[in-house]
Amino acid sequence: MRQIKIFDTTLRDGEQAPGCSMSISEKLEAARALEALGVDVIEAGFAASSNDDFESVRQIAGLVKGCTVASLARATKGDIDRAWEALAGAAHPRIHVFLATSPVHMKYKLKKTPEEILEIAKEMTAYARALCEDVEFSAEDATRSEPEFLAKVVEAAIDAGASTVNLPDTVGYVYPAEMQGLIEYIRDNVPNISKAVLSVHCHNDLGMAVANSLAGVLGGADQIECALNGIGERAGNAALEELVMALKTRADYFKCETRANTRLISRASRLIYNIIGQTPALNKPIVGVNAFLHEAGIHQHGVLAEKSTYEIMNPESIGIFKSNLILGKHSGRHAFEDKLKEMGYEIGEEEINALFRRFKDIADKKKDISDGDIAAIVAAGAGAEASDAGAFELADFSVHSGSGGGKAVCVVGLRRGEERFEDVALGDGPVDAAFNAIDKIAGTADWKLSFYNIGSASDGKDAVGEVLVKLEHGGRLVSGRGVSTDIVEASMLAYLSAINKVGTRG
Repeated sequence: MRQIKIFDTTLRDGEQAPGCSMSISEKLEAARALEALGVDVIEAGFAASSNDDFESVRQIAGLVKGCTVASLARATKGDIDRAWEALAGAAHPRIHVFLATSPVHMKYKLKKTPEEILEIAKEMTAYARALCEDVEFSAEDATRSEPEFLAKVVEAAIDAGASTVNLPDTVGYVYPAEMQGLIEYIRDNVPNISKAVLSVHCHNDLGMAVANSLAGVLGGADQIECALNGIGERAGNAALEELVMALKTRADYFKCETRANTRLISRASRLIYNIIGQTPALNKPIVGVNAFLHEAGIHQHGVLAEKSTYEIMNPESIGIFKSNLILGKHSGRHAFEDKLKEMGYEIGEEEINALFRRFKDIADKKKDISDGDIAAIVAAGAGAEASDAGAFELADFSVHSGSGGGKAVCVVGLRRGEERFEDVALGDGPVDAAFNAIDKIAGTADWKLSFYNIGSASDGKDAVGEVLVKLEHGGRLVSGRGVSTDIVEASMLAYLSAINKVGTRG
């Protein structure tokens, strides 16, 4: 079968989307998950865009060994130099140079003639190739470019040293037949096309990103650029999990395969949702809560008789499965570690210690711990980043609330290192009172709570509650997640998680 490369841009294009910013430690956690998932290329960032982006690219380049690490760069020497500086420590570095080729971009954004654009493409691709053996050239807004001119640019970039040429549908403009036709046109009209991998990068403005990417494969593209959960600019990118499972499920049609370990899809998807402070839509393909549920009687009857009647793939294929290993309050660390490995997690010793403590806290409050509970515990602990001043931890709390219009009262005790803090506050309800008490201790009263969501990680009266919050501070939006059988405690843990990502004045 033809091998399709998966180029993941979650940490670059995905992170550019409003509300999806990630800290360096969160990007490193995501990069580890992507490497384990088996993507071929991780686009770690845009090194020239900021010092934080440069540092995240540099650290990911030093961390990841099992796949290529790329940095985006405009077609300028300064950007390319900065990208190479960040990538120098990578086992498999790639400089990704982009330059717009559509009439509207050339005239109004770049203010360049087609002849000038052609020369810049040649010169800057050659410059990048002199630094790095692996160079990708992207013709920004390729789908709105003149095909004849686009073919000239692609040929010139390959002659100058590009080993991959990417044709982005930058604004999600085309439909599948058009994308397939464009790829076929380039393959037929660029004499040296056999010297490079042809790639597609599709946006979802008209809901066609996945369909267009697959159409590109049918046209002859050997690389797909995508992001976990489809995050990205505006309506987002093609969703990695949908593309990989489409190619796997319909291998009979596409005659293609990827090297992705699909059993890690659920874990990687959940990690990214946790980091950016979002949850999937109920009907989100592959990773949504309802993706493998059947309520209609005729569907249930069919699935019970033969799964393939209404299931074209099974939950186990993406890492969702029922286990015979039931954990509870008497379970030891060894059983807990085995469960994590069974679920596909690869976690360091220090983090396992913290997760095991949280597991025991929850196990003391409910009989059995489900896989959903374990995933929620890991998600709440993944990517946590303490400030330089030290992280606040919840020591204890007491809350009083009632009906009749009276205010709720909450007393909160926090620890930070060896220090202990305690304060009390009123609120319109127990959660509001708890947040107000934390604000008094941490000095965060002027921070804005912009999002608050309660979910359930499991079923039953003793279900583990999962709370997600987003806080705005200093022009930055940060998320936090907390889990507990007590929803007030889960709320406080989520609130502190977000505060600790920024740092405090307390």
